[in-house]
Amino acid sequence: MIDHLREHESVKLLCELFDVATSCYYEFKQRKPDANRVRLASRIRELFNISRGSAGSRTIVSMLRSEGIKIGRFKVRKLMHEACLASKQPGSHRYKSAKTERPDIPNLLKREFSVTIPNQVWCGDITYIWSGSRWVYLAVVLDLYSRLVVGWALSNKPDSALTTKALDMAWEQRGRPDGVMFHSDQGVQYGSRKFRQRLWRYRMAQSMSRRGNCWDNAPMERLFRSLKTEWIPATGYMNQNQAQKDISYYLM
Repeated sequence: MIDHLREHESVKLLCELFDVATSCYYEFKQRKPDANRVRLASRIRELFNISRGSAGSRTIVSMLRSEGIKIGRFKVRKLMHEACLASKQPGSHRYKSAKTERPDIPNLLKREFSVTIPNQVWCGDITYIWSGSRWVYLAVVLDLYSRLVVGWALSNKPDSALTTKALDMAWEQRGRPDGVMFHSDQGVQYGSRKFRQRLWRYRMAQSMSRRGNCWDNAPMERLFRSLKTEWIPATGYMNQNQAQKDISYYLM
């Protein structure tokens, strides 16, 4: 960085700005180039570009180690800093939530998470995942008996079409069962006319958590927490297709 700016400012001033001793700078300049270091820096830049700027030092270390290169995160972070490579972290997320209570949809489940047979109670929820340069939304349906995912869908819109698609998948996958209770939070997608009509068509009883009580749908909270901490990369995915493929390995 100092080399790029020294044409416009003195080395002494630049060293002060970057908190680098002038003697250290000149000592560094006199070193002979390290061929291995140059190759490593080049490979780090290649991997960073492949990730479209989303990979941080932790991800780069993992990618290098998968190639048989033994290296620590400190060294990778230093080389990335020297090359001015900074990962693009996911932005803040703004999610539309229900503003009013739904007294017409009772909490039938009442945190009775221990069920005795399959297809007795299904739980549903939506979470968001960073993909490329935007958020995508994952809707999941979980069989409370087996705690297995029976339906899911991914979309760039968190609407009722997304939740309905996940429900359709579950209904078909489970052989079109009768008498299922479907439990969710009070998200607008689950209270929409489209979704409620689909539940009616499938002869499912609808149950909703009380507003602001995430523990009323605790199994879904645990599933999404495990998915995000154990599987999804910290910087998300490069695109929606990659997210779709990778998440399917975890869910199904």
